[in-house]
Amino acid sequence: MNIERRTLLAGTAAVAATVGTAGAGIATPAHAAPDAAAPADWKHAVAGNRGSDIAVKAGRDKEGRFGVMFKQADAYQPPERLLKSLAAQMGEPATPNTADLDNPRIPAGFTFLGQFIDHDMTLDRTPLPDAQADPHGLTNFDTPLFDLGSLYGRGPATDPGLYEADRTRMKIVRNANGVDDLPRRDDGSAIIGDARNDENLIVAQLHLAFAKFHNRVLATGLASNLAEAQRITRWHFQWIIVHDFLEKIAGPEVVGRFLDNKGKVKREHYKPKNPHRPMMPIEYSVAAYRFGHSMVRAAYLLNQREQRPSVAAIFGQPGADLRGNRPLPARLEIDWWHFFDVPGKPSAARNAARRIDGKLSLPLFNLPTTVVDDGTPSLAERNLIRGSRLGLPAGQDVAARMGITPLTNTQLGLPEPADPGWTGKAPLWFYILKEAELTHAGERLGPVGGRIVTEVILGILDADKNSHLSVNPGFRPAPPIAAATGQFRTGDLIRFAHNL
Repeated sequence: MNIERRTLLAGTAAVAATVGTAGAGIATPAHAAPDAAAPADWKHAVAGNRGSDIAVKAGRDKEGRFGVMFKQADAYQPPERLLKSLAAQMGEPATPNTADLDNPRIPAGFTFLGQFIDHDMTLDRTPLPDAQADPHGLTNFDTPLFDLGSLYGRGPATDPGLYEADRTRMKIVRNANGVDDLPRRDDGSAIIGDARNDENLIVAQLHLAFAKFHNRVLATGLASNLAEAQRITRWHFQWIIVHDFLEKIAGPEVVGRFLDNKGKVKREHYKPKNPHRPMMPIEYSVAAYRFGHSMVRAAYLLNQREQRPSVAAIFGQPGADLRGNRPLPARLEIDWWHFFDVPGKPSAARNAARRIDGKLSLPLFNLPTTVVDDGTPSLAERNLIRGSRLGLPAGQDVAARMGITPLTNTQLGLPEPADPGWTGKAPLWFYILKEAELTHAGERLGPVGGRIVTEVILGILDADKNSHLSVNPGFRPAPPIAAATGQFRTGDLIRFAHNL
């Protein structure tokens, strides 16, 4: 049965009453020190944030696990009453899944791929005693890498539960519901390298797809041991980050600005003091990479099997929603062509991401009490106040230092001159969302947001001595993993992983 996506999702108001931020937020590992400078928050949105208060605790010139990218730009801290007023205006229209808010350029799978990428980058594996001794992450910290640490953990010797008995293949189980799933404990939580990848059943199934990709690399004889299978899987993951995710989110010309055709990375503003142990800029982690919060939609089509489309929200009726930390129900098993362009599979009824703009879907705009119960349900308010308290610069100040003509507050829609408290500037996170809306109709990031995200991600790949950019800049995916044409995108990874 071929049902058009808008028809399917138009009637999901009741199903999608609540939904989580399956986007570019950051979650807190169990051992991470709390962020004293930011408000208390729910686990997904406060990120492995140990050290993100560096600008206000140690100084704008200091670097540790985090740092400031634009050190000469002052912190921008407008009155919090203005931030709360702005946040109150950042909700989408009440009609769920309004079609004109859909992004025709970016399928919804990239929302969750962005979450998976973020978790890999922000995974803080610093030993607990070191983390506790250094709560601001100035000395003891784990360098951000795209090494699939969330998949591989610390290896089969230390994390045997992630691996089959041969200590080479990743463990995948057939659960009581008759579908492939991650290995789980008695309480339903997944046995994986990063618990954040079990927050919802979409990112959990994406994690499962990477485990299947690794196993199929071994099954097809492309690798004969764990190390070689890990290298192949990591390099293909890194490839889609650059050539699929970044090209979709920021644009191919922005990627080309920082990465030449020989695999050499150019740096303009992201220049960590220690290139072998790069910091994460707060401008990236607290603002620019949170663009994904605007991409989340209220409900998702998962499959259309036996004439019965399955649509679900992330936080809805218990047992019927996409909440993680439980065995995957058969009804919620994903047919990935509803999320990505999978070669040979239909393109109809594909979930679109929401446009990157100054609005959040209503479930994120008003987080349910089952997620937050501290009286601040607005994710927009939490993001804006966090950015101010952590010392983020204003959007216009960052644009000027990048040589980009700044957008004015009038263009951004901020209430001036009626309220001069903004002082002609805007919070960086809001600026980046509106910039995408005003410059690219919300179909991709604008020049400030796109360049920050792209330069930081490529800079971290460049600093990793084991990445394909460092070891083999000429690396290109090839058949049978890639298509016969040599193309390799996320849909090709899904095709190979599932042997489609």
